[in-house]
Amino acid sequence: DLRKAMSQAGTSQFQEVIRQELEYSMKVELDKILATAPSNELEHTKKDLEGFKKLFHRFLQEKGPSVDWEKIQRPPEDSIQPYEKIKARGLPDNIASVLNKLVVVKLNGGLGTSMGCKGPKSLIGVRNENTFLDLTVQQIEHLNKSYNTDVPLVLMNSFNTDEDTKKILQKYSLSRVKIYTFNQSRYPRINKETLLPIAKDVSYSGENTECWYPPGHGDIYASFYNSGLLDNLIAEGKEYIFVSNIDNLGATMDLYILNHLMNPPNGKRCEFVMEVTNKTRADVKGGTLTQYENKLRLVEIAQVPKAHVDEFKSVSKFKIFNTNNLWIALSAIKRLQEKNAIDMEIIVNPKTLDGGLNVIQLETAVGAAIKSFENSLGINVPRSRFLPVKTTSDLLLVMSNLYSLNAGSLTMSEKREFPTVPLVKLGSSFTKVQDYLRRFESIPDMLELDHLTVSGDVTFGKNVSLKGTVIIIANHGDRIDIPAGALLENKIVSGNLRILDH
Repeated sequence: DLRKAMSQAGTSQFQEVIRQELEYSMKVELDKILATAPSNELEHTKKDLEGFKKLFHRFLQEKGPSVDWEKIQRPPEDSIQPYEKIKARGLPDNIASVLNKLVVVKLNGGLGTSMGCKGPKSLIGVRNENTFLDLTVQQIEHLNKSYNTDVPLVLMNSFNTDEDTKKILQKYSLSRVKIYTFNQSRYPRINKETLLPIAKDVSYSGENTECWYPPGHGDIYASFYNSGLLDNLIAEGKEYIFVSNIDNLGATMDLYILNHLMNPPNGKRCEFVMEVTNKTRADVKGGTLTQYENKLRLVEIAQVPKAHVDEFKSVSKFKIFNTNNLWIALSAIKRLQEKNAIDMEIIVNPKTLDGGLNVIQLETAVGAAIKSFENSLGINVPRSRFLPVKTTSDLLLVMSNLYSLNAGSLTMSEKREFPTVPLVKLGSSFTKVQDYLRRFESIPDMLELDHLTVSGDVTFGKNVSLKGTVIIIANHGDRIDIPAGALLENKIVSGNLRILDH
């Protein structure tokens, strides 16, 4: 046992030496990069690299999954409240004064590359020529006009989306919404083998675009604080932010949740509220809220030991998942940020660059900070508040007659008999938005659709109706054209059909 202990001590000593060497080498490389920064970017770059250094230090310290599975418990009953209970409290007469304490923040750092688009994802047209950003501005403008309030919109951009977004913001100059932006940090990607940055200088254009990345939405706390915007909004009397992904079309401002935050029934305000919703089979990988060491904690699939992944995915044990719609007290962000007390697990995201080089990105997730805040709460909201558009399959749903559009908000059509959304799987011929749009002369009637699978070279004529379960598969080299006016109900179509009997 003594020999074993000595060898373990030797191993940990050796590991510590390697860690220190890696940190020193990283510091040398980052100093070299910083030395290339022009004077007007020096301060900003310095802050970014300091933040990255802290993250890298923690990355070297951590070993294995960051949660001890045995300590994970179901959250206590009262720590996740049903939305119906919050709504049943009604609204006070002074709802406008409550609204004036709110800021809407949208996470706008992502590009539309997964849907074959260049530029910010928020500028993709999703409904009647309106983009994600248009719909967001319309929602807040409607709110400000209806209640005579001044709710501002804040966009957290990344270096990838900032320039294009700022150009487009000019078109809202006359709208009744104050719009602010700040940038999340810019961190260097690191070589998987050497654990050193692949960037040699600060530039991030041309061939250097692949050297840098925005480090996930967990970066919101530091970059919001560093931008000075957090202090300005507090000075204006703002108290809460409502944060959500800009591609989640269900994440509209909710007066009942806001009222619950501002006028808590027990008199004790929550610093952090996470909207969760019930899992379906499509959501088994979503992060879930658990009780861990007497705190609410978000556990993501990447943190789960391999032996317990199936248990984590189980819909019976972990019934809910995080929608990433969050309500957070501004004063709490300021307090925790100044104490350097926001603790978020590191997500190691491996990537392979175009040239074949394997790199890693160190990231954090905004919801993981829930355990650092006081008096946190989960609210189990209806599924309609989670309507993300990640693929063209999602896009088909939100463009269809399943939803009606009113003042920038999408609501499920009353003509749909089921509250659930159909399951849609479009094949690789539909992945890019421009290909997808070319394949539909008009969006089919989907009010009575349960399931749609489309694979291969398939096109849809005008005024097609889809009902029940529809599967359309064009084999390799074949093509299927669904003619105008066709009604497909519980049908499997395969082979090579230019005109379908209907």
